[in-house]
Amino acid sequence: MESFYRLFRKNLERLEKAKERDASDEFVLSGTVQKFNLTFDIAWKVMKDICVNHYKVLDFAMGSPRETLRVAASVRLISDDRWMKMLDDRNRLAHDYDGSLAEECFSVIVEEYLPLFQGFADTVSKIIKTNV
Repeated sequence: MESFYRLFRKNLERLEKAKERDASDEFVLSGTVQKFNLTFDIAWKVMKDICVNHYKVLDFAMGSPRETLRVAASVRLISDDRWMKMLDDRNRLAHDYDGSLAEECFSVIVEEYLPLFQGFADTVSKIIKTNV
């Protein structure tokens, strides 16, 4: 859990830099989307590890981000329905071949999803400290 969490924090720190960048720069835009996708993927894997190892929930489809988000919400690891929207955006961005969706999602990533990631990071940090 802690190694995935460290990786999540490292990617989150890099994604946070998007707030200070020019979204009209194509390279910044594509880099932000790539870093968002990676941060999300690591986040749900951290959720899965916590659900299994800390909360001892074993009766869910562990390979499914959607199911992991549902279980994470049920144990109050996350508390916001926007995680499901984030998953949908991540899935749509994976097929954004012309970059038009990336332009549309940049501000959502920076203004809406970054705070969710940051809140999740704080929650996980508290769980890790209580398990030491």
